[in-house]
Amino acid sequence: MTQNAATGMRRREFAGGLALWALALGIPAAAVQFSNPEDLEATSDLQRQMIAGVSDIVIPRTDTPGAGELGVGDFVIVALAHGLEGSRTPLATGDVSALTPFTRPDGSLRHLQWLEHDLGIRGNGHFMTFSPQRRKALLKALDSEAFGQDRPHHPWRTIKALILTGYYTTEVGGSQELGYEPVPGRWDPDLPIKQDDRAFSSDWTALDFG
Repeated sequence: MTQNAATGMRRREFAGGLALWALALGIPAAAVQFSNPEDLEATSDLQRQMIAGVSDIVIPRTDTPGAGELGVGDFVIVALAHGLEGSRTPLATGDVSALTPFTRPDGSLRHLQWLEHDLGIRGNGHFMTFSPQRRKALLKALDSEAFGQDRPHHPWRTIKALILTGYYTTEVGGSQELGYEPVPGRWDPDLPIKQDDRAFSSDWTALDFG
């Protein structure tokens, strides 16, 4: 089998997996197709591994699987291609200079390419070659930078929001990490809550993914 043929098979398998993911989440069928084929072509195996690893750091395994284990990285790839969280919106004028190498012709940002570059510069190498402790430290520094300053349009905010959305719309995130009660019983206006009680995904007024 030639390298091109093998690459084509990997892409077809990847696209098929994304279709199943979308169906499981109730995403419209159109959403399993990338807005532009270049978005799939431009996602390398290393970038796919990177976003899976990053997802696992944001939501690691506890008594429930982590985000990377659940395929949230692939969800993020699809979500970025389709502009969720405003990811296909052209960058604001003040944000363009440092991000120009990673912008599309329409002015929107290629978030995965930017993230790969940013983490590589911070660690002086590729993210996937670093130790788990080093990866966590680099991501913590990036997170502090994105949320600790007045930077509401920082690219990491978009990626992190999609990781959280992807995780908490899985069965594990929505019904194991969070409680789920599809048919509630009687209404009690005041219930005691213990420190280790979980929020309920079926009570959207009680959730805060930020």
